This record gives sequence, C-alpha cells and structure tokens, in this order.
Amino acid sequence: MRVTLLGTGTSTGVPVIGCPCPVCSSGDPRDTRTRCACHVELGDLSLIIDTGPDFRRQALREGIERVDAVLFTHHHFDHVVGLDDLRPYFFRNRTPIPCYARPNTATVLRRMFRYIFCDGSYPGVPLLSLHEIDGPFTVDSRYGREAHTEVLPVEVFHGDLPMYGYRIGHFAYLTDTSRIPESSYDLLHDLDVLVLDALRPDTHPTHFNFEEAVASAQRIGARQTYFIHMTHNVLHADANEQLPDGIDLGYDGLAFDCRIAQDD
Repeated sequence: MRVTLLGTGTSTGVPVIGCPCPVCSSGDPRDTRTRCACHVELGDLSLIIDTGPDFRRQALREGIERVDAVLFTHHHFDHVVGLDDLRPYFFRNRTPIPCYARPNTATVLRRMFRYIFCDGSYPGVPLLSLHEIDGPFTVDSRYGREAHTEVLPVEVFHGDLPMYGYRIGHFAYLTDTSRIPESSYDLLHDLDVLVLDALRPDTHPTHFNFEEAVASAQRIGARQTYFIHMTHNVLHADANEQLPDGIDLGYDGLAFDCRIAQDD
C-alpha cells in the first residue's frame, strides 16, 4: 500500500492570503500547505480521502489517473468543496464512484451538492453514489479489476462534531481531531503509520495541539506518526526538530508504504 499526503494544511491553507509572516514567506516547500486530503493506492485500487478546495491541483501534481472511491471524514468546507473536480474521472469510465460518509456528513453533502446527489439535472454532473456507513465496509475496483480492500471507520471528535478517521491495513488517517474515544483507541493497534491532526503548539477547542497530538500518538504507538493540518504558526524545520523520535511533521507530497494485511 502506497499513501501520499495530498495536502497537510489547515482551512486557510499556507501561505495565508495577505500574510507576510515567516512561515507564509518561507522558501521551504514543506511550509506550503494545501488543504488536507490523502491518496491511498493498494495495487489496482485508488482511494481518495476528502476532496477539499485544492483537490484539482493536488490530483494534477501527483498524476492521479484513476479513482475507485472517496472516503469523507466530515462535511466541513475545506474537506468537501472540491467534489465536483471528480468529473474528469468519468470521461473514459462511466461507472459511478462510491462516496462513503458518516450519516451526519452524508446529510450535509446531499444539501451542499443537491445537483449531484438529488436532482441529477445538470448534464455534466459527476456520477457519484453516496453511501452512509456506520461500520467496516469493502471498496471494489470500478475498472473491472479483481481488486478490493476492507476499510474500517474510526470515530473521533472535532470539537463536538462526531466524524470518521479511517484505518486501511496498517495505516490510519485521523484529521481534524480533538478527542479520540476509548473504543477507537482499541482499533488503532499495530499501525505502521498514523497520520494525525496537530494544528499548532497553542491550544485550540476543536483540534489537537502539538502536546495533545504527541500524547495520543505515543499512546497509539505506531511505528511512524506524521502530523497534518498545521497552521502558519508552524515553521516546518524548527517544529520538526522538537518532536520525539518516530513523530514528524507531514508535508504536501510526502509518500510512504504500509502493510495491507498481517502477513504482508
């Protein structure tokens, strides 16, 4: 399994419009952070986690030619508004793309994208099927290939909002997190890589700060943890040096491999 972090920034992205701060004016490419999204490749399967406002740019940058499914973590603007940019994936394959979401997220997606999920009136509408999930599910290839994978939703809280992270094999992705329930910790053992929300050093009501994220990462005990969703308060080079061994800041375009199953 190959995982690529498409974006690692907070809702404004970094640089922030009109901001001259040291991070926003940094020459380090790791300090340029588009909105959070992730690409997971498992052999012939290609999965996207979240489609934010930078999805088109991210897909072009990484050369993503196929999409078998989209997994939505929650319904906030910076994680869903690029949904319509999936249209080119139907130019050569008219098989619908399944989109998986928690029921509360699915309700908002139907309202935000009524022309896609309800009306069907626009002739160029992307062919998306919305699936409400509350437990493990299977994703199959939409390209006629003998490929599938199991996906495990992991409940976390973004302030008071219940939402999903996802575990696939020995990889877990938890963005926009301020609390992990005890029952979810039980689902996060034996990870090769954990990707975890860590907004900034200072506290925030709906995101882990660095101290909270480090504590949760160390409790989970993944072999490697990468932080995402950083603001322009975080200069990559300086902040990364202060993190414990096995925990690093992620950055746009970072790619790594994980095992899919126990015997891989």
